[in-house]
Amino acid sequence: MPALIPRHAQAAVSEALADTRVVLVNGARQAGKSTLTRLATSDVPGTIVRLLDDPATLRAAQDDTTGFVEHDGLMVIDEIQLVPELLRPIKVKVDLDPKPGQFLLTGSSRILALRTLPDALPGRMEIIELWPFSQGEMTGGPDRFVDAAFRRGPRVNHSSDLRRKDYLERVVIGGFPEAVRRAARRRAAFFDSYLTTLIERDVLELANIERRGDLLKLLALLAGRAGQLVVPGTLAGQSGIPRTTLVRYLELLASVFLIKSVPAWASNLTQRAVGTPKLAFVDTGVACHLIGQDAVRLGEPGGAAGPMMENFVVMELARQLTWSEERGTLYHYRTKDGSEVDAVIETPDGRVIGVEVKAGATVRTEDLTGLRGLANALGERFLAGYVLYTGQQTLPFGDKIRAVPLDALWRLGP
Repeated sequence: MPALIPRHAQAAVSEALADTRVVLVNGARQAGKSTLTRLATSDVPGTIVRLLDDPATLRAAQDDTTGFVEHDGLMVIDEIQLVPELLRPIKVKVDLDPKPGQFLLTGSSRILALRTLPDALPGRMEIIELWPFSQGEMTGGPDRFVDAAFRRGPRVNHSSDLRRKDYLERVVIGGFPEAVRRAARRRAAFFDSYLTTLIERDVLELANIERRGDLLKLLALLAGRAGQLVVPGTLAGQSGIPRTTLVRYLELLASVFLIKSVPAWASNLTQRAVGTPKLAFVDTGVACHLIGQDAVRLGEPGGAAGPMMENFVVMELARQLTWSEERGTLYHYRTKDGSEVDAVIETPDGRVIGVEVKAGATVRTEDLTGLRGLANALGERFLAGYVLYTGQQTLPFGDKIRAVPLDALWRLGP
């Protein structure tokens, strides 16, 4: 049996159970939620585990929601979105007894957005998002680029032995535990099965879909537009799906953690920013599978190395923001004249870093336009800008801008 890979989220789960009545680990199907909860509760005596994927357990939960949640100590309920009605008796129980660490729930959809959801658990529940493996989790790296960037600013310095083809291999593998451990041919079979299950089961739990084929067609279209602005009218025209239906589909795909919308960043100092969000796939392995490109094809002229590498970096940053010491929000930046920065992270006190992604091993002056524009607009609030590229050395481009090897994302510590 392969060794379990430690997850950064485990410490967050343990900390939350120590002072919060209900903890929800929410994330994509097959991201490792069940394994994480097993690791986090391994030293908690008397833990009761209820798996709603089991038909008998599911029937018991549906037949007697109040009796199902009665217990002493800690109860783990896996895939809570299958019986969201359980949240009402859970609320009653933890209101009567406010001690922490009573329930650890997992979910594969954003259950708090369900229209059928009873009164949720405000003030009683902490939500921890679990993404597929980060690169640092797979390689044993610190995964602390966000903290390093905010603490060191332009003093970040990193060298690498990786080359472009190494990064492209990581992009096509993605981070789902089952995909990581498989060879390429078997990995494709996993992605096919994963997408089928997602559409046939998880999406249908959230809404009635009349034409499931439209969803699969839309997914392939979205994968080809990873890293681009999400304009529903344009997508509707390209897919033939009515605009209102398409918007609903996008919400559903985000609810099951297949895609993520990255909001546009704006400030009083930059009123010319465009407010349209950008599209990212939660896992680049899934996106590459949908467009039918392996690492070799990605790297060829006309391949999708650029957008997939950008998607890869954006989602690594999104993962890190769930455990970094610096509290920050992830955005993209684009002005009406087309100047853009792939990722912008802003802290609550207004400090900002910018990240531009290049799939090549050289950085040109025009690659710095967006970062320089952001730096000029923000002044002292702009700590540093980074061009993450597939070269091997850190290079300075002015006072606050550096080109840094892309694996600094998971190899740098604060």
